[in-house]
Amino acid sequence: MATIHFLNVGEGDCILIQHNSGRVSMIDISCGNLSAIEETTNKLIKAAGLTNTGGSGNYNMKAYPTKPQDYLVGLGISSIWRFILTHPDMDHLDGFNALMDELPVNNFWHSGADKPKPDFSSFNGYKEEDWDRYVKVKDDKEVGTTSLKVLAGTSFKYANVGDDGGSGDGLHVIAPTQKLVDDANAKTDFNDCSYVIIYRTGGFKIIFSGDSHDATWDHILENHEQEVTDCDLLIAPHHGRDSGRSWKFLDVLKPRLTLFGIARSEHLAYDAWNRRELDKITNNQAGNVVLDVKDNEMHVYVENDAYAESRNPGDSSRNSQGYRTLGYLKAES
Repeated sequence: MATIHFLNVGEGDCILIQHNSGRVSMIDISCGNLSAIEETTNKLIKAAGLTNTGGSGNYNMKAYPTKPQDYLVGLGISSIWRFILTHPDMDHLDGFNALMDELPVNNFWHSGADKPKPDFSSFNGYKEEDWDRYVKVKDDKEVGTTSLKVLAGTSFKYANVGDDGGSGDGLHVIAPTQKLVDDANAKTDFNDCSYVIIYRTGGFKIIFSGDSHDATWDHILENHEQEVTDCDLLIAPHHGRDSGRSWKFLDVLKPRLTLFGIARSEHLAYDAWNRRELDKITNNQAGNVVLDVKDNEMHVYVENDAYAESRNPGDSSRNSQGYRTLGYLKAES
């Protein structure tokens, strides 16, 4: 069984994949610098059920983020096979140094972005040590971790080639290209050198899209339209923010379910989904979201009981973590 964990990490990203092979992938990190007191307090508040807002619609789970390292340990995960940095913005690197100290990481994927070091003297609480560790790992100077520059179309063992010639862990990179990376470096705007990855497992097509913007999706629609058409699950680009962008790619992807990260509600692109009658779940509603893929079914579980009850009343089924079900998607033939 493959399991995807979409973590509630505030205004950042963190996704965990437990592959059928037993290998573990982690895509980005945020809230990795939460203090022990903050993490313990958040757990206690959530356990007490104080995220139930009585049906007001704002479940406020953004106020109680998860520390990824503690979440991994809670699952019994002691090492990460591959860490995939979608692009080098600090809301995708928040806690990277601590993660590297706490858990072995075998492989590090990057796209070759050449972003200048940020000014940390007034940088919204992010830590310079996270940036410095990222540079060390990217430059292949971290003992025990192999740095890999991975671009669109790359095929290699374990990512998408198995020992038996099969699909490995089912991770297929469709962006960025070298041109997208070069353009991002030239413009010092790094969203369009962000990874877009198609993950295939159990008959499902899942798309991780980082902070990809218009140039990326123009490339994808021109070169990979059939590969992304009618996907089952989309992790919304840029946390679901509107960002003054085109949403025409949704007319091709037509995701059966989309997961939104955290942003201020006025910045989220709800209308783009509502107009197309596309289903969506936000971290602010659900907290952490877990998707178990088994026997051509993708079961959806959420951390927040109150939200689960509002969407799927009467079904109190839970996964091994105690998260409550929202139901499941069936793989389409």
